[in-house]
Amino acid sequence: MELTFTDKYLLDAALLLHHLDPDALDRMANSLRDLRDRKGRLFVIGVGGSAATASHAVNDFRKMAGIEAYAPTDNPAEITARTNDNGWETVFVDWLKTSNLTAADGLFVLSVGGGKSHGGPSENIAEAVKYVRKPLGIEKGIGAHIFGIVGPGDGGYVKRFGDDVIQISYPGSGLVTAHTEGIASVVCHLLVSHPRLND
Repeated sequence: MELTFTDKYLLDAALLLHHLDPDALDRMANSLRDLRDRKGRLFVIGVGGSAATASHAVNDFRKMAGIEAYAPTDNPAEITARTNDNGWETVFVDWLKTSNLTAADGLFVLSVGGGKSHGGPSENIAEAVKYVRKPLGIEKGIGAHIFGIVGPGDGGYVKRFGDDVIQISYPGSGLVTAHTEGIASVVCHLLVSHPRLND
């Protein structure tokens, strides 16, 4: 019997979940616990569908895990004003600057591609990572902890320079964005339900 689209979609999703690294997820939960213990803030960024997931994650990180968390895209007036006045590529950096991001804080990036520089997809995410990551040798790097959930491929700036990054493998169906964003939501729910963040 030939598999239907729905059969294949569900099988791909199950396979992707099966291939997630439980140790990496536990390490991420531990790092989030450390951030909470030092009273650091968590800034969750994403664009498109990932912006909606960021908003949902912020709610759960605050309510369920007791982490002070924010999503810049929750304020469309500020994001669109910054885009209009300064350009889309700088919206997250400028938001983080106004929020006085410090090394005690964390940046949590949700992105299928992980951010590319020089006009690539999600350049605003790449610029935020560059702003945060001191090892890039960029003047005024902040050094906050970078968390991320990215899709297949090279993972962009997030995978290259992040501290705790979960990479979702390729499902083979061509539905990379749908599966990456869906699994990212599952991972966020796992994290806020993790015993390390619920004691």
